[in-house]
Amino acid sequence: MALCDECGRQESMPYDCRHCGNSFCSEHRLPEAHDCPGLKNWNDPKGVFDSGFDDSTDQRGSSSGGVLSGLSATNGPLSYFRGNVSYLFLGLMLLTFVAEQVVVRGFGERLFLELFVLKSSAPLDVWTWLTSVFSHDPSGFTHILFNGIALFFFGPVVERQIGSRAFAALFIVTGVVAGLSQVVVGFALSDPTAVLGASGAIMAIMGVLTVLNPDMKVLLYFFIPVPIWLLTFGYAALSAVGIFSAFGGGIAHAAHLSGLVLGLLYGKYVERKGVKAPGQVQFGGSMGGGRRRF
Repeated sequence: MALCDECGRQESMPYDCRHCGNSFCSEHRLPEAHDCPGLKNWNDPKGVFDSGFDDSTDQRGSSSGGVLSGLSATNGPLSYFRGNVSYLFLGLMLLTFVAEQVVVRGFGERLFLELFVLKSSAPLDVWTWLTSVFSHDPSGFTHILFNGIALFFFGPVVERQIGSRAFAALFIVTGVVAGLSQVVVGFALSDPTAVLGASGAIMAIMGVLTVLNPDMKVLLYFFIPVPIWLLTFGYAALSAVGIFSAFGGGIAHAAHLSGLVLGLLYGKYVERKGVKAPGQVQFGGSMGGGRRRF
């Protein structure tokens, strides 16, 4: 039986709030009954909630907009990405992967390295600070597959708790810092390095969830239930060993650890604001595919 995330009562048929992702009993199923974090953004075009019912009531005095209003972030096709930044970033990862294939096959590896890979030999190529976060090993599908699975399952859970804009900032900032951390460690160890992949940001997401609910059950490989703290810190331990050894060569362990630390710190920050995480990730989850070294 599931437990109500508000009062702790056992509930055989819990209500899952689609806005915050938590489970509740019948008494606390309504957003206002469990102090849903999205309530403060009710009717805010940039917020979590938007009924979508009769938008014309908010625009009585305006007949302008036309086609442009249908393409705005609050109407039309683009409105899908409001509250779905996790899936937007997943789409960007896939588009970047396609672009990598085009560049490698059409222009060669040199241009690929210049556009998509953060390198200790060229740390001031600032565009790679960002592009490397969304880029993955173009030689196969495993790297992007596992990072994509992790973002698909864990990203929306954190996004529902902290909001889309905060999630976007968390993902990009931690991804960039993770990559730069790997470069700095490479300099310190006199080990020239090149890095790409989203797993630094994925580890930050895991860190946030570990703080908000360390006992949250994750279905590893879709059927093995494990607490998220065990998954997170087990992977962190492997990364810590990997930094100073030949174990796990080709993986940016420093990027993983720096992303995790930032995620844990941010998790403590939002925890003090009363943010909680659900008791289980629906349909499972997996660790990221690793931020790769080239």
